[in-house]
Amino acid sequence: MTTWTDHTADRPISLTAPSGIDRAAHHRLDEAWLAAAWSHPDTRCFVVSGGQVLIDETPEGRTELVMTPSFEAPLTEAHRYFLGTDEDGVSYFALQKDALPGRIDQSARPAGLREAGLLLSPRDVGLMVHAVGLENWQRTHRFCSRCGERTVIAAAGHIRRCPACGAEHYPRTDPAVIMAVTDEDDRILLGRQVHWPEGRFSTLAGFVEPGESIEHAVRREVFEEAGITVGPVEYVASQPWPFPSSLMLGFMARATSTEINVDGDEIHEARWFSRDELGAAFDSGDVLPPYGISIAARLIEMWYGKPLPTRSFV
Repeated sequence: MTTWTDHTADRPISLTAPSGIDRAAHHRLDEAWLAAAWSHPDTRCFVVSGGQVLIDETPEGRTELVMTPSFEAPLTEAHRYFLGTDEDGVSYFALQKDALPGRIDQSARPAGLREAGLLLSPRDVGLMVHAVGLENWQRTHRFCSRCGERTVIAAAGHIRRCPACGAEHYPRTDPAVIMAVTDEDDRILLGRQVHWPEGRFSTLAGFVEPGESIEHAVRREVFEEAGITVGPVEYVASQPWPFPSSLMLGFMARATSTEINVDGDEIHEARWFSRDELGAAFDSGDVLPPYGISIAARLIEMWYGKPLPTRSFV
């Protein structure tokens, strides 16, 4: 496997820009330090609920994560997660609640990552990605996988411990490959999943299986889903994708065959597109581009040579 260089990129892949936040993992088990950080007047926190946060527009036209000083935060005990500190020493926490708090001024609105990831600053996006990933893991891993006992939160939200058998459980991240496959005529292979609406096409993707290299996962997934064999595989970049807990590993791959045979289980339709064909399909509305936040959009864009049409997050 080689590493592919994007010579045309003028911006990072969404959710991957440096956030300026030091996760400061060495403080997660220091209860005295955490208590002092929480009570500091400069500390900021925000609520996460169901993968959403509150965002708001500033008078200058920026979109920001709605954060409050910790002394104004909604009450919560166990579900308070330390996310890190910035270069000025400000600490940040996320609070997991069953619902987002109401706003008296009515100007803030709830948003998930697909919207907020394109609007927020790298700092705010980094904090939100961290918080959403922790929230999902906490909601779905409340019981010990060894003995079934209810676990308790530790390490400022980054560990769940079992009081019965002593097992420690950590947030999971599932590696997944996502690939822009091209043929010898420099056409790109795009597919439509069975549950997607008509016209929505994207790159192929799938999870890495136990005992499998990522290169083999690329070749296996493309063959399983579309019946296309793949030769050279070049790594491009990764993207955290907490929907709910994936790390997307992006690749460019070269097909060694072109006859499509979709599996019918995951992929309903797959097609080869030249640049002109894809552009015409975008213009006519026959093909909907992937959401701009996704690494799929950037992989296609790297091949396409220019930005894709903007697609609404709704």
